[in-house]
Amino acid sequence: MSSGMSSRTPGLAQAVEQQMRNWELARAQRPVPAEDASAPEVADFVTIARTVASGGGEIARALGTRLRWPVFDRELLDVMSSDDRARRAIYERLDERDVSWLEAMLRSVMVTTFQREAYLHKLTRTVLSLARKGPGVFLGRAADLMLPRDRGLRVYVTASEKRRARAFALRTNITEALAAPEVERIDRERADFRRHHFGDTANELTRYDLVIVMDHFDTEHAVELICAALRARGITH
Repeated sequence: MSSGMSSRTPGLAQAVEQQMRNWELARAQRPVPAEDASAPEVADFVTIARTVASGGGEIARALGTRLRWPVFDRELLDVMSSDDRARRAIYERLDERDVSWLEAMLRSVMVTTFQREAYLHKLTRTVLSLARKGPGVFLGRAADLMLPRDRGLRVYVTASEKRRARAFALRTNITEALAAPEVERIDRERADFRRHHFGDTANELTRYDLVIVMDHFDTEHAVELICAALRARGITH
C-alpha cells in the first residue's frame, strides 16, 4: 500500500493485503481448462447489493468464509481503486488478452463517459480485473452492473423499513425516529448513483437472481439460500 493510505488507515490497508492474499489462493484453486477449451470471461462470483442495515455485509462475509472466496466490500474496493500500489498488484497479473477484454467491457458497461483517472472508471476496472482472475464475493458498489450479465450470481438483500431503522439505530447509537429518515436518505442516494451511472433500469429487482428479505431469515439461512442458488446454477461444486 502507499505510505499515505497505510498511515491513515492501517487496519484497512492490512485488510486489503489480506484479501489480495485470499484472492491469490482462490485463483490457485481454479481448475486449469483443457488446451482446447475456451476460458470463461470471468471467474465465478457472487454480487450482493443491499439496502441499508439489512444485513448484507454480514451475509457477504459469512458467504466468503463458506466458499473460501475473498470478499471485496465497499472500503476494500475503494482502496484498491484509488491506491496505486494496490492497482498495480492487480494489473500486473493481466496479460494482453485480459487487457483487450477489459477495455471492451469498460466501453460497454457505463452509460456515461469517464476519463481514465475518474473514480468510477478505476472502480469498474478494478472489479473487472479481480473477477477476471479469480472467484470472489462483491459487496455493493454496483458491482453487479459492472460484471458480465450472463455470469455469476446476483443477490439483493433487504428487510422491512422498521427492522432496518432499528438495526441502524443500534449501529449508530441514535433513536429509531432519527434512524428512519437516515436509512431512507442513504437508500435514495445509492439508487440515484446506480441510475445516474448505469441507466434507468439499474435498480430493477428483476436484474437479480435471488432476493432475500431478512425479516424471516438470519445470516446462516441467507448463506444457505445463496449456496443453494449457486448449486442450481452449476456455479459451485
